[in-house]
Amino acid sequence: MKIKANNANSPIWKDVYSHSMLPEPLQPLYEMATNLWWVWNHEGAKLFGKIDPELWASTEGNPVLLLQSLSYKRIEEILADNVLMAEIKATYSIFKDYVNVKPDKTKPSVAYFSMEYGLTNVLKIYSGGLGVLAGDYLKEASDSNIDLTAVGFLYRYGYFTQSLSMDGQQIANYEPQNFNALPLTQVMQANGEPMVLEVPYPGRTVYAHIWKVSVGRVPLYLMDTDIPQNSEWDRSITHQLYGGDWENRMKQEYLLGIGGILMLNKLGIKKQIYHCNEGHAALINAQRLVDFIQNDGLTFNQALEVVRASALYTVHTPVPAGHDYFDEGLFGRYMGEFPGKLGISWQEFIDMGRENPGSNEKFSMSVFALNTCQEANGVSWLHGKVSQRMFAPVWKGYFPDELHVGYVTNGVHMPTWASTEWKRFFAEHFDKKFFKDQSNKKYWEAIQNVPDDEIWEIRKRLKNKLFEYIKNQYKSNWLKNQGDPAKVVSILDKINPNALIIGFGRRFATYKRAHLLFTDLDRLAKIVNNEKYPIQFVFTGKAHPADGGGQGLIKHIVEISRRPEFLGKIIFLENYDMRLARHLIAGVDVWLNTPTRPLEASGTSGEKAEMNGVLNFSVLDGWWYEGYKEGAGWALTDKRTYENQQYQDQLDAATIYHTLETQIIPTYYAKNSKGYSPEWIQYIKNSMSEIAPDYTMKRMLDDYISRFYDKLATRSAHLRENDFAEAKSLAAWKEEVVEHWDSFQVESFTSSQDLSIDGPVVGKEYTFNLVIDRHELQGMLGVDMVVTKENSDTHQLELLYVEHFKLKKEEGSKLFFELKTNPSEAGLHKIGFRVYPVNKELPHRMDFAYVRWIQL
Repeated sequence: MKIKANNANSPIWKDVYSHSMLPEPLQPLYEMATNLWWVWNHEGAKLFGKIDPELWASTEGNPVLLLQSLSYKRIEEILADNVLMAEIKATYSIFKDYVNVKPDKTKPSVAYFSMEYGLTNVLKIYSGGLGVLAGDYLKEASDSNIDLTAVGFLYRYGYFTQSLSMDGQQIANYEPQNFNALPLTQVMQANGEPMVLEVPYPGRTVYAHIWKVSVGRVPLYLMDTDIPQNSEWDRSITHQLYGGDWENRMKQEYLLGIGGILMLNKLGIKKQIYHCNEGHAALINAQRLVDFIQNDGLTFNQALEVVRASALYTVHTPVPAGHDYFDEGLFGRYMGEFPGKLGISWQEFIDMGRENPGSNEKFSMSVFALNTCQEANGVSWLHGKVSQRMFAPVWKGYFPDELHVGYVTNGVHMPTWASTEWKRFFAEHFDKKFFKDQSNKKYWEAIQNVPDDEIWEIRKRLKNKLFEYIKNQYKSNWLKNQGDPAKVVSILDKINPNALIIGFGRRFATYKRAHLLFTDLDRLAKIVNNEKYPIQFVFTGKAHPADGGGQGLIKHIVEISRRPEFLGKIIFLENYDMRLARHLIAGVDVWLNTPTRPLEASGTSGEKAEMNGVLNFSVLDGWWYEGYKEGAGWALTDKRTYENQQYQDQLDAATIYHTLETQIIPTYYAKNSKGYSPEWIQYIKNSMSEIAPDYTMKRMLDDYISRFYDKLATRSAHLRENDFAEAKSLAAWKEEVVEHWDSFQVESFTSSQDLSIDGPVVGKEYTFNLVIDRHELQGMLGVDMVVTKENSDTHQLELLYVEHFKLKKEEGSKLFFELKTNPSEAGLHKIGFRVYPVNKELPHRMDFAYVRWIQL
């Protein structure tokens, strides 16, 4: 037998991940890496960059992965580098001084719930504006020393990473996260084993690991169901943000609400305020009701008083279609056991999520939030008004303008979004108290005294940084797609950092109207190909994988950008994330925003641009409706000319071209001998001194405290005193009113003049007297005269004003009211009279919206 010269089977490989173990002197680096303080404190990020510049770049700024990847040789070099070791010690000292500050006990404590948090591009648990806002909120809560704990999900895949095919088709890539290489820590039990949360789902238990993200001084706890104890069906609950079908959405919102409260209970965390950031988290109040009933022996109505008094719902959506609605069958599969726990019927429970109780409407998370939260708010002044109209059907006895739904205009975390160059500028030129009091306009006004040259130098540096980033990204993406190298070279050659650069970055939903600029391509081509006044547009954004219209819009813009007349003049950057956003909002000259009004609830990208001396050109919608100042940016009118949206789009596009041609471009290019336009610099100074301070996250957090948290905490404490005495009393009064509401009668009504013969005369005083017999109804009543006018366009009644009758005396069950009134406006009006229950313990009328309109 011939001996074979070779005999080998296929290799059997096993993945073994080797990582560095830091010696004791370098342990402070790991402590800092696992706290996101470094995200908005330059000292931290700068230090990690020095540890290993190449690794810092290749890990995309992930300090945990950086430290895990250090070679033994590099560790030895760091230990031997006295200068670097001294910097580690100094930075660690700054970090510890910051995190060791105890929470401000004079401010209410808060539990905050959100489906997403945009904290850093390293931690992919966000999709866009809602998440970035929530992330900014946690950072400012940390800076402002608020006792806040946040709750969310640790997604295995998060939101998708976007790439584009050569023809501009969006490709959604879901890349798994390695949790052990992220800046977070797993919550462990005393025995060293991972803590496991048990959440009762219908017919089974869903298990979740708990992870903690330290956001400075604020803890964010994240639930993770992708663990072996769960079935594949349940492991996927925390796989994707906004992924899957409606049942998966129901499972996620059940986990966020029910599981979120159970997690806080397991961790022993109790707060004064429970804040739902959007309706996704509304079910927290279902579990809170169960807890008060089971643990404190309250009835459902008593528990509801307590829960409502400590709950706030923030809505971010301006249209009903944007809210979550669940079929009764699907909702019942998951929540069917709760009525029994609450001591109410299924019909009563599901009606808490319906605008019209007793109907066949789907269950609305937003309506449930409104019915279980004392306070609610929109995210800009205009959105507050839109929300009042949107939610008016919930409280049918009142007009939208009377509703308690308030607003807090969104802001941005300045230390995160202002570039390092601007933060250095603020430290040098602004008051030393500035970073503690960023919303104080007095400090921002100092920019008016800074030489124009200095501001222009910052703007030039930031533009050059952006263009280096664009070139690197373009080359990388083009090579990845195996594109024609000659074409990418042609594009890069045409990119001009001296041109006027206009940026557009946002989610590609159709109402954002990214197409508006491309309405008249011939006119646009003339604008971008003017050699004397070069101008370039940079677009970026993702479309939801299920949004075919948004994806088609991206493809359309990419196709236009490849045409010869637009090559290098229209640029589309793929995979819009926080890292790209930081470059873009700091490096462009103008930030463009063109939503269909009033569909932009707030918007914050333009606010981030404000922090970097970038001027806004936007529709007067969302935050810009409040923020716009002449001489500090440009605005498209809020007035609608055409009902036909296509015609309105054409008019708005023409207005954009005209504003560019006659205002923006001439102002930018009115340059002096030093190469810049003094008028443009003055616009920047006006923008930063008059607009920026009103849109910091510091101002936003202060508004939430003063408008909502303080009064909720005060009232909640009052209702809990003496074994919930006031909550029990208020619930008993409401029960009595409900039982006898139909028993009161109008006994008499008199007027100083018969208005049916001669209508009221403007300026003349009239007196109305009204007597009501309450009969079995106990407690006080109030009476309003409501004056309305029909809108000639919509034919809907609009509220003009309300006047309240005065109680003159009370005799037994009878109440005697009087109203003296002077009509102030001529014309055809409709006048109505309504009766409502009165109790000084009610926070507002919508808390107990019983109304009876009476015939007089």
